[in-house]
Amino acid sequence: MIKILIADDHTMFVDGIESILTSEPEFKIIGRCYTGPDVLTFVQKEEPDILLLDVNLPGKNGIDVCKELAVLKPAIKVLAISMFNEESFVSEILNNGAKGYILKNTGRDELFKAIRTVSKGDSYFSKEVTETIMKGLMNQRKASSKTNTSIPKLSRREKEVLKLIAQEFTTQEIADNLFISLKTVESHRSSLLSKLNARNSVGLVRIALENDLLV
Repeated sequence: MIKILIADDHTMFVDGIESILTSEPEFKIIGRCYTGPDVLTFVQKEEPDILLLDVNLPGKNGIDVCKELAVLKPAIKVLAISMFNEESFVSEILNNGAKGYILKNTGRDELFKAIRTVSKGDSYFSKEVTETIMKGLMNQRKASSKTNTSIPKLSRREKEVLKLIAQEFTTQEIADNLFISLKTVESHRSSLLSKLNARNSVGLVRIALENDLLV
């Protein structure tokens, strides 16, 4: 059972999301909040597994809410949901702890997939959001130096894992693709985060693109 809290200031949208999610037995809606402060108050009483968080909340925006939750309730996995597909919104909320970012025009099946993916600790982005992230990373790459001698040497397996992360494979999919265990995938991912001094998968992809590690 995945416990979900929905945070959005549009009642009709919340009603629609709740109606969709309650059709699946594995999802349990434990609450709905309409402002940023409401979310922070709610999680002191009950802790959801997943927070579906609108970026543009009144009282305290989704980015600030996410930042505070990363400190107060780090076990809660945040899936940002927004009508804005802008790199500044996406990168900022991801840098402040969100595990995924989907758009409000996302279909039922993709919404389910996003929640299931994030609940397992993996990242998930709508296709359009992924394109926005990649464009931003490519722009950063063009503006940065093409050579960086400080990048540590990666093993063959680490490079394989890195390439699959860049292709948005989940931990389970990487394990299946490379015929290795989930624990081994997590070990390689931790090593990559440490070697490349990255905070999350988005950071890994950015550094990989900047330093031609995906070729």
